[in-house]
Amino acid sequence: MRILTVTDAAAVVRGRRVDLGLSQAALAAQAGVSRKWIYEFEAGKPTVELGLMLRVFEALGLRLSSSAATSTGSPGSGGIDLDAVLDRHRAVDA
Repeated sequence: MRILTVTDAAAVVRGRRVDLGLSQAALAAQAGVSRKWIYEFEAGKPTVELGLMLRVFEALGLRLSSSAATSTGSPGSGGIDLDAVLDRHRAVDA
């Protein structure tokens, strides 16, 4: 699933949590966040902390990936060689 908004991420988390039969409290304990945080995140709170969201994804066995947008603005199918991007920026800074 493409995740373009916090609401999209929340829907994925909520669906996976329910599929696994976990309560919000159980997921919160596994991810090291509060049940209130899970509740607010699943409700689509627009200002979630990325680090906490990643902990929740990990607790649910979910993985995020990234791809570049094509010139038409839609996500690309190929992805980016992040090492090459970093090498180019390091060369400019040197």
